[in-house]
Amino acid sequence: MSGRLDRLLRPRSLAFIGGTAAELAIDACRAFGFSGDMWAVNRSRELRGLPTFASVGELPAGVDAAFVGVDRRATIDVVRQLAARGTGSAVCHASGFAEAGEAGAALQDELVAAAAGMPLVGPNCYGTLSAVAGAALWPDVHGLARCERGVALLSQSGNIAVNLTMQRRGLDIAWVMTLGNQADVGVSEAFEAVAADEAATGVGLCIEALDDVERFAGAVAAARSRGLPVVVLKLGASEASGAIAVTHTASLVGDDAAYDALFDRLGVRRVHTLPELLDTLAVLCSLGPLGGGRLVSLSCSGGEAAMVADRSRGRSLSFPPFAPDHADRVVSALDGRVAATNPLDYHTFVWGDEDRLAGCFRAALGPGGPDGEPAPFDAALLVLDFPAEGLDRSRWWPTLRAFGEACAASRTPGVVATSLAENLPEAARARAAELGLAACGDIDTALSALEAAAAWGQDRISGPSESLLRPSPRSHSSSGTWSSSLRRESDGPGPEAGAGSNRQRKRPYGRGVTGDGDPGTALLSEHEAKRRLAAAGVTVPAGAVVAVDQAPDAAADIGFPVAVKATGAAHKTEAGGVVVGLDDPAEVGAAARRLTDGRGGAVMVEACVVGAIAELLVSVRSVPPVGMLLTLGAGGTLAELLDDTAGLLLPASADDIREVLRSLRIWPLLAGHRGGPPAAVEEVVATVSALGVLVRDDHSIIEVEINPLMVTREAAVAADALMQVAEPSIHG
Repeated sequence: MSGRLDRLLRPRSLAFIGGTAAELAIDACRAFGFSGDMWAVNRSRELRGLPTFASVGELPAGVDAAFVGVDRRATIDVVRQLAARGTGSAVCHASGFAEAGEAGAALQDELVAAAAGMPLVGPNCYGTLSAVAGAALWPDVHGLARCERGVALLSQSGNIAVNLTMQRRGLDIAWVMTLGNQADVGVSEAFEAVAADEAATGVGLCIEALDDVERFAGAVAAARSRGLPVVVLKLGASEASGAIAVTHTASLVGDDAAYDALFDRLGVRRVHTLPELLDTLAVLCSLGPLGGGRLVSLSCSGGEAAMVADRSRGRSLSFPPFAPDHADRVVSALDGRVAATNPLDYHTFVWGDEDRLAGCFRAALGPGGPDGEPAPFDAALLVLDFPAEGLDRSRWWPTLRAFGEACAASRTPGVVATSLAENLPEAARARAAELGLAACGDIDTALSALEAAAAWGQDRISGPSESLLRPSPRSHSSSGTWSSSLRRESDGPGPEAGAGSNRQRKRPYGRGVTGDGDPGTALLSEHEAKRRLAAAGVTVPAGAVVAVDQAPDAAADIGFPVAVKATGAAHKTEAGGVVVGLDDPAEVGAAARRLTDGRGGAVMVEACVVGAIAELLVSVRSVPPVGMLLTLGAGGTLAELLDDTAGLLLPASADDIREVLRSLRIWPLLAGHRGGPPAAVEEVVATVSALGVLVRDDHSIIEVEINPLMVTREAAVAADALMQVAEPSIHG
């Protein structure tokens, strides 16, 4: 290794600065068995019998890592002195920095400048643990054991990280790092560092937001090249996009959807609970990628079999029925007393009989491996709840051993799960590992982990690493550029960033079209938005903004039927600001006067789109720091009611767009429902592609929404559109 964080991951010398917090970290290191040199700094007392200096300047030069446990103002001076002494890295425990407001943010800037390029973890963080080195820059107890190899757990939350160290899932954990405010070392750099270490077997992340999306993508690619599983628990999914949303998209799809799209593109597994995070890592590290999602489930209860089937609904997993000859073997193994269904209830009459159980399980799993017939299943699941501590468990072990034997004989990856997490004792987890099985605390986490393993195997087959930085679809030359598929070009490191700093100046993307718009942004009129869309190649209806008394003549010029729209309202239909299907000048005039309350002014007159087969919502919006999120879904007045949307990061290929369209519940309507005519899907694809080129080339656009996009047999027409842009002083 030759990375910036190498000395933090595998330190050979440590320093502890402060009082009580420093003493707790010293205690944690000793309990962990750290064998390197340790020194302390405290001007008034000796710390835990270590060589203790009155000032940082008296420390030996070149200490690998330091725990800084003093108050926030003293932290800045300590960090400056540590950097001057050539310290490899500093973990800053103090709070009261950027998380505390503007004054704290200014102190955090001073802290980063004081580090002068020395890696800085935190501030406002719990610290780091290295089980491979026995180093605990960590002012508390923890549950890790020394190991030579294991997963790395990276967390923005300190308390969640403490909880994770107490896991009892048989998962070897090599490192735990809490990042706090990420003033310098962020989650992406930490991920990059652990993924490069040969001791890493996988990476689990607990994050609220990413600090550097391109660096994160690079770390994912590096992990994938080494065959390391990556699992992310992304917090903050329920955060509202805004109190009042101008676009349907902002209210329907929060910014969290952009992270889903990012993780999907990168092939990263996203989970939603801590047990799911740990069990998924345990299964992926144990079994590796699966060839597919075909499962066989075994349990001695019909209720458990039904539960497995029920909980698998909506997942990319299947329980194929046994082929006739296969079913015969299963029935024969159980004396004809059991129906051969999958999931299989093998009943309890063979309970405790290891030979009978092994024969049943071998028959169910079928032959496998290079010398036998093709394996009928990609993995096997055994549901087995053990009695509580102190009760007789002797009759449960034969079932576990028989399952392990059957999996080994058929070369089928096996997972043991319980219906209740407390019913899987540590001894059972350990024995399962000895048998080559993975173990999960409950059926849901087991199914999630198996789904993740199947998706990982599919990714390895399709090789998505080449698509991480896909070029944008483009039909003409342009002056705009994209630095990757994940975000627009950054302005580069700002002058305030110290050497080695992880911080960047971000482009002012804004937060989407919400409320009255962010300061420095403008919400364009529908007419102006459509003018820009038309120039980009998007089909829009013929129309004009005219004075009320000119509306009838404008309608005649455009051609009937027409729609008359009020100007200014974002959701015109909901506000009663649209009258459609007008066939003569008198109706147009009356509608124009009604929409302006008889006070005059201007209205928009526009040709009606006739023959629509479906109405779609198409949106592209900036979601910092992830990038530009494309949302496709059912549109028109039913957008909120149907809640039928899917997201994709730009740039996106035509095939990507088609795949998203096919994933929608409204797809049968587009394809020609019940003998009906199919819609012009390729025109939809062309419209979305043109929209992608527009936002790529025009950096002022923060969000644009077409709702509805009226799709007929021959065309896709933007019947309504909204666009928010950054004003020239912001993006110029």
